[in-house]
Amino acid sequence: MSPLPGRRDEEDLLNSLLSALRRGRPALVGVHGPPGIGRSALLDRAAALAERAGVRTVAAQACREETDLPHGVAEQLHAALGTGRQPADLCRALLAAAREQPLLVVVDDVQWADTPSLRALQALARRLAGTSLMLLTARSDALPPGPDDRIEPCPLTDGHAVARHTLDLGPLTQDAVGEILGRAWGTAVDPGFREAAAQAVEGNPMVLRSVVRRFGRHGWRPWVDHLPHLTDSAAEAVRERTLRTLAMLPEELLDVLRVVAAAGEDCSTGMIASLAEPRTTGAARALTLLSGTGLLTPGPRPAFREPKAAEAVLARLSTERREELHARAADWAHRWAVPDSGVARMLLGARVLGAAWAVDVLRREAARCRLAGKRAAAARLLQRALREPMPPPLRVRLLTELSAAVLLSEPEAADRHLRQALLVPADAGAGPFWVRAAELLVARGDVVAAQPLIAQCIGRTEPGSADRAALRALYWLAEQSQPEAAHELDRPPVDELPELPEQPAEAAAAAWRTALLGRDVDRARQLARAALGPEARPVVPPTLQVAACHALVLSGDFAEARAALDRVLVYAEHTDSRAVAGLALLVAGLTELRRERPEAATVALARAQEVMPPHCWHPLMTPGLVALMALRYLERGDRAAAGRSLALARPAGAEGGLAWAYLLYTRGRVRLAGGQREEALADLLECGRLLLARRVTNPALLPWRSAAALAHGPAPDCPVAAGLLAEERRLALAWGAPGVVTESLLGTLTGGRLHHTHPDAGAPASWQYRQALVALGTAPFSGHRTIDSLLGSGATAARPAPAKPPAARVPGPPHGLTDAELRVAALAADGMANRAIAAELQVTLRTVELHLTKAYRKLGIRGRPQLATALDSPEHPLPMEHS
Repeated sequence: MSPLPGRRDEEDLLNSLLSALRRGRPALVGVHGPPGIGRSALLDRAAALAERAGVRTVAAQACREETDLPHGVAEQLHAALGTGRQPADLCRALLAAAREQPLLVVVDDVQWADTPSLRALQALARRLAGTSLMLLTARSDALPPGPDDRIEPCPLTDGHAVARHTLDLGPLTQDAVGEILGRAWGTAVDPGFREAAAQAVEGNPMVLRSVVRRFGRHGWRPWVDHLPHLTDSAAEAVRERTLRTLAMLPEELLDVLRVVAAAGEDCSTGMIASLAEPRTTGAARALTLLSGTGLLTPGPRPAFREPKAAEAVLARLSTERREELHARAADWAHRWAVPDSGVARMLLGARVLGAAWAVDVLRREAARCRLAGKRAAAARLLQRALREPMPPPLRVRLLTELSAAVLLSEPEAADRHLRQALLVPADAGAGPFWVRAAELLVARGDVVAAQPLIAQCIGRTEPGSADRAALRALYWLAEQSQPEAAHELDRPPVDELPELPEQPAEAAAAAWRTALLGRDVDRARQLARAALGPEARPVVPPTLQVAACHALVLSGDFAEARAALDRVLVYAEHTDSRAVAGLALLVAGLTELRRERPEAATVALARAQEVMPPHCWHPLMTPGLVALMALRYLERGDRAAAGRSLALARPAGAEGGLAWAYLLYTRGRVRLAGGQREEALADLLECGRLLLARRVTNPALLPWRSAAALAHGPAPDCPVAAGLLAEERRLALAWGAPGVVTESLLGTLTGGRLHHTHPDAGAPASWQYRQALVALGTAPFSGHRTIDSLLGSGATAARPAPAKPPAARVPGPPHGLTDAELRVAALAADGMANRAIAAELQVTLRTVELHLTKAYRKLGIRGRPQLATALDSPEHPLPMEHS
């Protein structure tokens, strides 16, 4: 078995030459190859073969340190011969030894031989004819010979008098690599590992031996499980080989390598001639020489075989020289119309140029990287662009683009870039970019940090402009989500939104606020449609459009809301606004749940998780996605899956927002479905507390009161449950959206799910139904003329039909009760507190107390517990609403 796997042909040639040498035929053999390819190992093998064949061997090793030492190689050969002659007599001494016995002269790394020794070897080669001497030399391709360095036989002798051979050693084959690995571990090597190893080391024996040694030190085996270790080990070995090769190169060739390393695959001979200026060899010749080192690939477009080698070349430069080289390369590439990808790559390592074209190139290439899904590369390009001087509006825009690039990998960094964008001192020209940065902050849920920054930007925009209106609307949208989150000293004063704004952006925020308050469904619709109209869309940020769509969802206009959400999604995808798209998909999922389309809701929520994975949301928004996923399972009747979904909630930093209220409501319903009434009641009441703290009273958002009533117990003798149900029905009627009114008048919760039940036509009116009529009588007019229009098409049959038209009643208050006293009494019977009654009727607390005192006296009762029974008496008709 040969000790040199993969070198069988070379060994056979050397064996044949040694056999011919014994018969008196001389030979001149040169071994060439890149560093680490195994030249020295082949020379050692030749010496061993010579000893076996009975040929005497003398050897010398040239080295760089002795290049300037005269006769250094000659002295080594004299010592091997055992002669005491002068170094200058080397040629004569070797010829004399060959006359006595066939002689093999071996000189390794002849490229480092001193000049006198080299001249002696050249003289020896010219005198080989007719001798029994074989001259075997090895030379690294890293330093090809010059015209005066070649070792050749005498040109006047017969071509057959001296056997002349040049051995160019190439990379090892995959089988040879496998054989070396098998010998190292004494076992067969995994085929996958063998193939990967051959590719990683590029057939270089020195790199392969380095990898084997590193594996041995760490106790790793040649298995596919250790492929990452193989890659790292090969890269480190390549770096070490590169450093050794660089130490051999002259400065002129090093300059060429540096230009190639800086320019990368876009390097050309023209760039090398301009930047490196190789005067001695020229650019083309320098590339030819360097391709022999194994560092560069051959051809007109030079490139490093291994990225680690390029890094090692540049690492030898100081930071200033390295950045200057990249800057010169980028400037040359820009002037010669190199593609943006190449120029941008050079700019990444360059110093600040102060040129506008550099920012343009980096931005264009970053946009292409984002479209290709290379977000990390896009982020690096934008970060480099931000080092250049630029107008403030452009800086705001770049920071916003950088935020989008890093959102998936570093969501906190994305918010930080948006906050920096809002802090950039600029004039009103930055208004559109401030609006975009602000809406992305709000869409992701970082409303606490957004509020004071948006307030500052409002003061820098033009009064009455669309940008100021959009920023003001975003400010109040954030305020509604997290009231007074920022200290008042940190927030510049911002004007309140008018009830009927003229600007479409403000109309969107006003629609959302009106819907949350649950007071005027027609006005909420009007405001939402004003924000979503064709003429308004260009000036209304998509985040505000989503808020307007949510208002339409609460008003029951599902189809209209879904169509507008689809438009927002198209825009968000086109502009890479993932936070906006995620928010729109959450509202779309909620819309489909309200429409009782769980499959469509599943699709929307799955897309939301794909566009905005849970870790990308701000902690204040994370519970919203979890809650909607759990609601989807609950509506399907899968309580176990809903519980597992809720277990994904991470409460740290999430408490207090509207999304947390959604989570509490959902968790309460899940616990209620599982029979955990006390835990469910705690969740639902906490949900109500959070909503009421924001003045969110609309049951269309979250019907927590009816769920809490069921957690209390649905029996009519439970005054708290009765009060909660009555309050929800009253608020639903005040809002006036048909869907929520139907749910509140006819809805009950069973097993955690919402069911609508209708009384039989002949059944007596229940206490819940009578309370609903009381709530209807005391609610403000909402634009609907009949209960049938509120309850829907099926409600008419559900209500008991009177046998004959009721007789006309002579107006006049019974027992001396005035309309005001009866109205207050009816609300109190519903379970409303005195302060709530005062707020509803817009009177003082003292007025409510006086009306109740008079009502108790006139009705002959002692207090509130008897009030509902007294008002149910036919002798006490309800006050009529006068139009």
